[in-house]
Amino acid sequence: MTVQHMKWWGWGVDGVAFSHDDKPSLAPFVQKVIDVDLNAPAVAPLAFEELDVPASQLSEDLEKALSGVLGAEYVVSTDLDRVVHAFGKSLRDLVRIRASDLRRIPDVVVYPANEEQIVAVLDAVVAADAVLIPFGGGSNIAGSLEAPADETRQVVSLDLGRLNKVLAIDEESGLAQIQAGALGPDLEQQLGERGWTLGHFPDSFTHSSLGGWIATRSSGMQSDKYGDIADITKALRVVQPGRTLATRAVPVTSTGPSVREMILGSEGRLGVITEATVQVHRKPAKRVVLGYFFPDWKRGVAAMRAISASDATPSITRISDARETAFSFATRKSSKGFSKFMSSALIAVLKKRGWDLDQMCLSFIGYEGSEEHVARQRKLVKKIVSDHGGIGVGEGPGALYDQKKFDTPYIRDFLLDRGALADVSETSAAWSKLMPLYDTTVERANKAFAQLGVKGYIMCHLSHSYHSGACLYFTFAFKAGEGDPIAQYDVVKSAVQQSFIDSAGTLSHHHAVGTEHSRWMGDDISEAGVQMVSGIFSVVDPGRNLNPGKIVD
Repeated sequence: MTVQHMKWWGWGVDGVAFSHDDKPSLAPFVQKVIDVDLNAPAVAPLAFEELDVPASQLSEDLEKALSGVLGAEYVVSTDLDRVVHAFGKSLRDLVRIRASDLRRIPDVVVYPANEEQIVAVLDAVVAADAVLIPFGGGSNIAGSLEAPADETRQVVSLDLGRLNKVLAIDEESGLAQIQAGALGPDLEQQLGERGWTLGHFPDSFTHSSLGGWIATRSSGMQSDKYGDIADITKALRVVQPGRTLATRAVPVTSTGPSVREMILGSEGRLGVITEATVQVHRKPAKRVVLGYFFPDWKRGVAAMRAISASDATPSITRISDARETAFSFATRKSSKGFSKFMSSALIAVLKKRGWDLDQMCLSFIGYEGSEEHVARQRKLVKKIVSDHGGIGVGEGPGALYDQKKFDTPYIRDFLLDRGALADVSETSAAWSKLMPLYDTTVERANKAFAQLGVKGYIMCHLSHSYHSGACLYFTFAFKAGEGDPIAQYDVVKSAVQQSFIDSAGTLSHHHAVGTEHSRWMGDDISEAGVQMVSGIFSVVDPGRNLNPGKIVD
């Protein structure tokens, strides 16, 4: 088989990792903010042979039924395949797997080639009263792939990696029919060969699938222009127990509650997404990402709000707070990247303007389209940036952003090897609530660090802008103390998530619910909403055979 999986113990594929050797400012920065010595020997993950892998509980009858559908080579129960499919890539997942805390892992992994085989696999699973968990790229960080620890039934992981084709493009309508297992690079390559793009580029792009994006309501780095996956997805095919659900690829419909919307974000609980029809766009003639500096976070966020209310329609509107800006500067390579635009001359200009460089915020704004359109957008944004005290610093930082935009998860593995726990939480809120939410979250995180008696760091960027509000994406890190690292992590993670709820934000903007965020669902959508969602799950899946325990339990 040609399906490629990520490392069982971390992000990405073997042979690709983060290094600080060419980043002279990073080690002193990390030492200062979280008291971790990057030059100390790293603690490597266990060798796979050292893991205590639970034995498969696959019965002969179910194995025979699955092999009859797929062929024996596509029914795999090796320890490595089962461990790879046991978790996503959340911090909780990585800490557990590195400690050989595997709990309830799949008993078998199956690799169907088409929808007909998925129908037969699901029929066999339901007949055996087993559990089926769909698997795309394995990049989820919300606990959406984990079987319940107390699950006694057989667990089947259904890997969609062989369903990776762009099946058709309706060029007149700008619609593409794509199999759900296609990973980001694969589908973009296939679309690009015909001059099209989906325009959806989440941080996990290289290791996540179309079906996974839909099942978790994903957003991409360029969603300001192309829309979130909920906007992009126009029709779906979903295999459910005893039937196949299909919606039509129409631009708008008024046919009762939206079935398409019910599948979006359902995390496998309403069936296996096999195929989607999505809107695609001609590849733009010009694309450029520019860097800007703002004197402080407040004025930078105000500029993003002004851009969203203007005639400008950039593809990316992102600004980092002062803490994340400082981190970005610390990760620059020696004599490259940031050094060109953070020259002594520019620093002198900023100081002359009265800027406090410790409060300065770095922004990336992207433009796509014809030469004329990009030029007009840049002109509109330039005035807004200037009106809010900002300054443009050219294409250098934007090019660096483009080069490194998918590398951030590797840093988390690098820190974990050195005893630091780092993770992310993201939310969205109305513009009027955004700054209070930001302040409260930073305050709550710092109180959590103090409660643990650790030196911690929290930073943030605004990553998506909308008419009524925006997404704030927080990253936090601290050095694990003595005792259970997961318990320590929970103190900080819970403080951050509760801050979102208390500050009129949502518990997640695009990482999904899974098990990580499910305890706050009643606060987010009300108890009536939880009952309604539970009712839908019960009707579609009365036997709880489809990824039980996710979203609401």
